[in-house]
This record gives sequence, C-alpha cells and structure tokens, in this order.
Amino acid sequence: MSLLIGAIGELVTNDPDLGVLTDAAVVVEGDRIAWVGPMRDAPEADERLDAGGAAVIPGFVDSHAHLVFAGDRAGEFAARMNGEPYTGGGIRTTVAATRAADDDTLLAAASRLVAEARRQGTTTIEIKSGYGLSVADEARTLRIARHLTDETTFLGAHVVPAEYADDPDGYVDLVSGPMLTAAAPYARWIDVFCDRGAFDGDQARAVLTAGAKAGLGLRVHANQLTAGPGVRLAVELGAASADHCTHLSDADVDALAGSGTVATLLPGAEFSTRSPYPDARRLLDAGVTVALATDCNPGSSYTSSMPFCLALAVREMRMTPAEALWAATAGGARALRRDDVGVLRPGARADLAVLDAPSYLHLAYRPGVPLISTVLHNGVPQ
Repeated sequence: MSLLIGAIGELVTNDPDLGVLTDAAVVVEGDRIAWVGPMRDAPEADERLDAGGAAVIPGFVDSHAHLVFAGDRAGEFAARMNGEPYTGGGIRTTVAATRAADDDTLLAAASRLVAEARRQGTTTIEIKSGYGLSVADEARTLRIARHLTDETTFLGAHVVPAEYADDPDGYVDLVSGPMLTAAAPYARWIDVFCDRGAFDGDQARAVLTAGAKAGLGLRVHANQLTAGPGVRLAVELGAASADHCTHLSDADVDALAGSGTVATLLPGAEFSTRSPYPDARRLLDAGVTVALATDCNPGSSYTSSMPFCLALAVREMRMTPAEALWAATAGGARALRRDDVGVLRPGARADLAVLDAPSYLHLAYRPGVPLISTVLHNGVPQ
C-alpha cells in the first residue's frame, strides 16, 4: 500500500542540511519513504493525503527522556519557583515511588507520555531507566521501556540510592556487575550522571567501561550542574552523546568539536530549574554537532514537547530556527547513531509531521501553540 502526501507548501527533508523544498510531495510505501520531490513529478499512489499547502517536517527525535517512573514532584517544582536551588536530590523521591509501583502502573504512565509526545510530533524517543536503582527494579523498568521503544538506556548510575549512601563505590560495583548483567538484555545504551552530587570521573569511567564490554553504546549526563570531567570522558570513550553540556571549558568545546560525540542540549531542564542555559551558539560556531531533546522527567523537566524545547533553543540559546529544527530531528538521530530517522529521503522511515502552519519557522514563531496537525509513524497516521 502506497500513500502520496501532496500539496506540501514547504517540505523539510534534512537532505542535505535542512533541505527545504517548496510545492513538494512525499510517497510512502509501507513503513518507508519511497520518493520525495516536486509535486508536479509525483508518481501515482494507492491513497492520498492532501497537506493543503502546509509545511511537513521529519518527525522529532527525542534522544534523552526518563519516562518510566511513578508519582510526580510538583511540590519540588513549586519550591524551586520560590527560590530553592536544584540539586538533583529529589531523584530519590521518584525512586521510592517507582519501586513501590507495579509493572502495569509504570507501563500505563509511560505509555501516556509516549502518546503525548507523539501528538506533538515525536516519532523516535529514547527512554532511560534510573528510577529503580536496584538490580530487580532497573531490569524491570528497562523491560517496560522496551514495550515502547528500541532506544532504551540503562542508567543505574543516576544517583547513589539511600541504602548505599555510605558506600558509593560499592554501589558502582553493583551497577557495573550484577545490575548491568540483569539490565543489558533490555538496553541498547548505558549512561551515567557524571556531575556534582552524583558520580565522579573515576566512577563514571568504571560504569561506562563495563557497559562497553557488555556491548552497550555509551551516553553521558555531563556538565549539567558544574564544570567537570564528564564531557571529555564522553569524548575519550567514544560516547554517542554528552548530554546537558551547560558548564563547558574551552577544552570541553574543543574536544567535542574534534569528535563524533554529539552535544545534546536540554533547555527544558534550564527552564524548569531556573538555571543558566547552555551556550549553543558557542558550540555551533566551533563546529560541534548539536542535538535537542526534552529530558522529560518528573523532577527537572516535566515536558514531552519537542516544539517547546525548540522554541526555547531559539529564544534562550541563540540558535536559528533552522539550526534548532535540524538539532531536534537529524541531530537527535546522530545522537542515537541512526540514519533512518530525522530525515525524509528514500529508504528512511516514514516518520513525519504535517504542521498546521505554512512554514517550520512557526514552531519558534508561535511558541506554545499546538501546530502538529498529522503525524505519520512508520507510515501509519497517528
């Protein structure tokens, strides 16, 4: 079965760069893009979807999210808005609630967030563990995440749980040993929060090295709360992404610019914690590959909206609308080392969003307005 999406006023393909076409069409066969080009040259198809002159973009690729959890931390958010600083300590509150919840409750809650993200144009999403922090709970949260995405990340090294407060190195041994063994069958990636109040450089190295030996790809929560070794450790070990990148030295930027590690920026976290935003302009001007993601989680960035994060990146991080859209689509794909999503070209997955707007510029121009009209995921209208 083939589908022609025609009368596209503006088509963003990301092939090459933003790859904007006007008066365009896309043909989908099954779950793949079969043809892209001018409307006048479009081949016949079994079915047709008329875009009515609207813009069409690749589906958003959200390469950093924490969706398997129970409860919320609205009170913590209110306290921050009253002036209390964000320390990351509230993660343990979510750990307690998540451990107490059954599988059905966790799956239902995560499914709602995935559906919420899908309605806002997200067609690929990464989901981390990190709210179990025990062998059994990390394995089960990843098993639940696997029902929702192939892009699952073992984040046992999120923070040190309360029961290991006096033995953080013992917890690192647990994460790198029995917990990794239990979690690896359900994970594609391993991640570590290398920052103040979480894990230091040596501890992070131990976790990542063990994960690599187990066949998992590497990701790093790096330099969110303070300057530290996270970014350069990510580059040294060949991690796919270093995420947050808020506090960077010149050496950090140079390391990223000379590497294949993507700097994934998470402006929803800065919005929600009233923290300084990453300097995206500095990274882009240095030649660093930049991605945008939501960091959707109950404590520091409880948003599933990639359009919102894109608008923040333009307004607060000095990205152009074109740079922000690329980072939220093709950039996210790079951060997941994927070449079949975040782009609209023959052979790529048929993941796209039709906007209720004539141009992708409206995503930043009209912040907070629901502009996603239709979403195709694997060729199926959602």
